[in-house]
Amino acid sequence: MNKLGLLGKNISYSFSRSYFKKKFEVEHINNTTYENFDIESIDLFPLIIKNTENLKGLNVTIPYKEAIIPYLDKVNKKAKAIGAVNTIKITKKGKLTGYNTDCYGFKNTIKPFLKAHHKNALILGTGGASKAIAYTFNELGINFKYVSRNLSKGVSFTYETLSEMDIKNHQIIVNCTPLGTFPNIDDCPDIPYNAIGSHHILFDLIYNPEETKFLSYGKEKKATVINGLNMLKLQAEKAWSIWNL
Repeated sequence: MNKLGLLGKNISYSFSRSYFKKKFEVEHINNTTYENFDIESIDLFPLIIKNTENLKGLNVTIPYKEAIIPYLDKVNKKAKAIGAVNTIKITKKGKLTGYNTDCYGFKNTIKPFLKAHHKNALILGTGGASKAIAYTFNELGINFKYVSRNLSKGVSFTYETLSEMDIKNHQIIVNCTPLGTFPNIDDCPDIPYNAIGSHHILFDLIYNPEETKFLSYGKEKKATVINGLNMLKLQAEKAWSIWNL
């Protein structure tokens, strides 16, 4: 029996396990299972590799997309450029190769909604997922700025310094923070929502709940709102194709 799984922390809510379970049922894939590997810290990762027979691949989620890299034998060129890994393929010889399918999922989800005026974007958060979003914006020729709680290298705005004019000037806003994830559904990034209009796209990487506070504020202002579900489905299928190369 081939084994696949998701590596992360506090991931009982995870989309991936139920998605693949359903996929295996619908497509009559009987020789593969998918389980969660919920670890408290990344240094426990080698034990999973050592103790799990027939492990063929893993998805990687918060907070290990960057921390996993030193444990891999090889990192695919795109994942290296992004600086984050969300998919691992384990070869017959037990070698671990890292890939990033977040960028594929994001690009193919947002592309149909892009119009000529969507030239500037704000990325809320600076974790592993935000790196894939930044990489995709570079590919699409969209300028972007990072927003974070603290100013640091590469961060243009803090939530305190972000003005209504900044919101007006950046008509794509992507939430890469976990703020608003179930069960904390009343949380949302602290930005000047008043400045959002119908020309904006608000994209939330969160998929549970389907409509976060961040997206509902955008909807009130007639913005285009997109949650993370389609992106997840696309990156899951991309991961599946990598495992079955």
